[in-house]
Amino acid sequence: MDIAVVCDDLTGSNATGVKLSKNGFRTATVVHGLPLPEGYEALCMDTDSRYVSPNLAKRRVRQILEESATKDEAKMYSKRVDSTFRGNIGAEMEEMLDFLGEDSVAIVVSSFPESGRYTVGGYLLVDDIPLQETDVAKDPVAPIETSQVTKLIQNQTDLPISSIGLHTVMEGKEALEQEIATQLETSRIISIDALTDHHIELISQVMTTIDRPVLSVDPGPLTAAYAKNVTASEHTDKKYVLTVGSATNQTGQQLSYFIDKWKVNPVYVQPKQLATFTSSWQDEVDRVVQEVDQQIAKERFMLITTYHPGQEMLDLEAIAERENTSEESLAKRITDGLSSISRKVIEKNRDQIAGCYLSGGDVTASLCSIVRARGIELEDEVMPLAAFGKFVGGYLDGMYVVTKGGMIGDKKAIATCMNYLVSATHKQ
Repeated sequence: MDIAVVCDDLTGSNATGVKLSKNGFRTATVVHGLPLPEGYEALCMDTDSRYVSPNLAKRRVRQILEESATKDEAKMYSKRVDSTFRGNIGAEMEEMLDFLGEDSVAIVVSSFPESGRYTVGGYLLVDDIPLQETDVAKDPVAPIETSQVTKLIQNQTDLPISSIGLHTVMEGKEALEQEIATQLETSRIISIDALTDHHIELISQVMTTIDRPVLSVDPGPLTAAYAKNVTASEHTDKKYVLTVGSATNQTGQQLSYFIDKWKVNPVYVQPKQLATFTSSWQDEVDRVVQEVDQQIAKERFMLITTYHPGQEMLDLEAIAERENTSEESLAKRITDGLSSISRKVIEKNRDQIAGCYLSGGDVTASLCSIVRARGIELEDEVMPLAAFGKFVGGYLDGMYVVTKGGMIGDKKAIATCMNYLVSATHKQ
């Protein structure tokens, strides 16, 4: 087990578990009081402690942590909290920090952008309404009297706590690293603002640089992002090939987001040099393969694409007339060129390549044909019209692959697919 998540109710366990599963971790939720299953990378363990006394909640947390430790020591620990901050959050965090050791620290991000939960200025907003003004705050069993995250936690623990505002997060990774380092001198719990998934991703990246045991505390998004980065940092030797042939603006937005987020140096293929039956086709294939060879020692992602910002669309009709062929044949030459490049790159570096990403049905079909694969054994759906599996037969037999329709998804689609592929292959 790599990831141990302690949750105070079963629906919360499932919510976080699904996010981990979508990132490629084999995940199970565990009903309170039942034995822990074996063979999973992540366990979301329910303590059923949201409405019990603080002391009983702490005993249940300690019991499940000690039981999990007898199975396997986790690489990361998370305290899943309710997105409206109900429950014995402070008490349970205190117990988990005690379990992790006196040097441990809790990073709290109460935001869940997908569900309309945001933290700004240290205050938790639910659908743009301060938490204390929502119907949840009127809970007769456990009413909520403040929207300030640090006060909600301080009501349940004496551990020193501080907060980091959105302005620091927006300044970037270096500024956030410095501020966390400063606050760690006096705090065991640090609550951090976040408005977007991008902010949460940035925070999770910084968490991997903290040189002491870290407890992730959140409703789910931070845990999923941190798990991905923890495992990725332990397996940076693995490399991935991405082949993208679409020339649409949507593809451009997806590539731009992915390149910026993962700091990727793309290798651009000249489609004009492939849209031909002359010798320039082979020359371009060889050129690109050579360029990738020069990058692969220092780059993790080999992004091979015909899409280049600002490029002009090819006049296939004119080229087809000049070469006495059809536009369809020229389009296939481009696709086959991309596939040939990808095959050569993967075969030359097979021991380093953990998986590949293919954008578009034409590219997928072409690569399957060129590597003589009989098909793809499907294992999961990454997102609608994006599948995860592995090649069956041929030169790439058993290699993991994610395929996605070229026009599918928002600007984060390629990044989402690669998050999944990296997580799914981190133990292979």
